Amino acid sequence: MRDDSLRSETTTGDSNRPEATTDGGVATDRERPRPFGLPRWVSALLPLALLALVLGLFVFTSPLAGVQSGQPLPDVAVTHTTLPNDETMVLHVTNNGPESVTISQVLVGEAYWNFRVEGAGGDRTLAPMETARVVVPYHWNPGWDLEAALVLSDGATFHHTIVAPSQTPGFSLDLLWTLAIIGLFVGVVPVALGMAWFPYIQSMSDRWLHAVLVFAAGILAFLAVDAGFEALELAEEVPSAFEGTALVVLGAAGTFLLVQSMSAWRERRSDAGVAWANRGLWVAYLVALGIGLHNLAEGLAIGSSFALGRVSLGTFLVVGFMLHNVTEGPAVVAPVASGERPGWYHFVALGLLAGAPVILGGWIGSLAYSPTVGALFLAVGVGAIAQVDWEIVRMVRSAGGRVASATNLLAFLGGLGIMYVTDLLVAL
Repeated sequence: MRDDSLRSETTTGDSNRPEATTDGGVATDRERPRPFGLPRWVSALLPLALLALVLGLFVFTSPLAGVQSGQPLPDVAVTHTTLPNDETMVLHVTNNGPESVTISQVLVGEAYWNFRVEGAGGDRTLAPMETARVVVPYHWNPGWDLEAALVLSDGATFHHTIVAPSQTPGFSLDLLWTLAIIGLFVGVVPVALGMAWFPYIQSMSDRWLHAVLVFAAGILAFLAVDAGFEALELAEEVPSAFEGTALVVLGAAGTFLLVQSMSAWRERRSDAGVAWANRGLWVAYLVALGIGLHNLAEGLAIGSSFALGRVSLGTFLVVGFMLHNVTEGPAVVAPVASGERPGWYHFVALGLLAGAPVILGGWIGSLAYSPTVGALFLAVGVGAIAQVDWEIVRMVRSAGGRVASATNLLAFLGGLGIMYVTDLLVAL
């Protein structure tokens, strides 16, 4: 009787609470109580409403109005220069400081020169994080270094050196066609030639096929490390207002997590029996995507070199690019070598996805050069490639292979070594 009465009291006391339900031992949302009896969305917005109230009180009451503080220092960066002709010099500047600045004078050498500011609302004042072009009518000599300086209205001076100036080609269809030809021979053709190893890779035993997959992982690892260092170096040229290093970290980590979430979604579709969710083909497309993002950044570098008049692509350099990128082809097709051969259109799509971004990157770099965009694309490539390497390791393990076997470790080292040697041909 005592147990029955306690059970009756408990049931009566909880009659107003929602019925408790579980799903596999885990409580569902239906049994969770409403905070303060309010709908859950109201309780979710309550902290934001209180924050807005506190901020409003702080702004209108101005409790720090009487506190003495120093003035923030101005910070203006010259990200790059363009020289459209031998009578004009254009400085691309960004205001990194927290307050507006006004450019009052421009020094070239030790003399003041006339100038105009374009893209700053029609005057010489730049708002925080605003970018503008300072156009200086100055006759310069090719190969002779230029020393320029921006003098602000408060006397602050920011110097910039133009090393070995040369004329930058303007926009033209001939330039786009030239970059397309370069991208074809630097990106598309080498990847396609490397993919021609597919029949040979398909004839390998499982042990050697796993070695080829790990070899591909070594190639991708080198690309990721190389792109990571390039991204950090380029981040130093990014205006400090945009936090170049943080942008690189966010781009790499965000891309890794995004591609990982896509892979998890693909696995759920594969478990549901969806035909296109084949793991090998999926990993092949991921490899092509990672290489394509890296080649996009490579194209950006080539295109920006054209835009800044810094390019000298001789036959030897193009050959170096081709030898460097031909090793990417086997990495693309290796994941589909163990199963049924995909349709020919998949090979076309994989080759274009991996190689064609060189052309797109060249066009972007020549038309809208920006160290910020370049650093971001490099970081995105690093994140994607890191996730692809993770997928390759999982693929080898799921097929019964041992990633840390002597053969696989040597194959990984071989991938790193070959990419390093061929990269030296590009750097020369």
